[in-house]
Amino acid sequence: MERTQTDEPTYYNGLFRHGVDEKRRVQVPARWRPSKPGTEFTVIIWPKDKEGPCLRVLTPPQMAKLMRDIDAMPNGDPGKVALKRFIGSASVQVAVDKNGRICLPEEMAAAAGITNEAVLVGVLDRFEIWSPERHERKKASDIVMAQEAFKLME
Repeated sequence: MERTQTDEPTYYNGLFRHGVDEKRRVQVPARWRPSKPGTEFTVIIWPKDKEGPCLRVLTPPQMAKLMRDIDAMPNGDPGKVALKRFIGSASVQVAVDKNGRICLPEEMAAAAGITNEAVLVGVLDRFEIWSPERHERKKASDIVMAQEAFKLME
């Protein structure tokens, strides 16, 4: 898919396994990189998986959508502030360097179990970064769940 400077969405599909260097930099697939120079991704420690946390990577529009979803929660919901605090403290903005890499903060990489290799997984409107071991376990459970979900689409 050729990237242009238009507002066409980027679809994050595919699976890529890349090395992580000593500075915790990992290559972002060329077709996933922002077309607008200076655009930053938001990287969040995403704890919602029984296999253990991964890193969820959001574009600015996806981060804005997440904020809208949280803001739509009832004001009296104590989880609303807790969620904002958690995401605020468990996320960072990262830029893609001139070589197409992003740097994973040390504590985030450790929480996600990422050391010298990472698996970048397309999730259509965003992507995730997994340790290879956790991703293998996640992939096995996803196959079962996807088979059931596909039945609903027919």
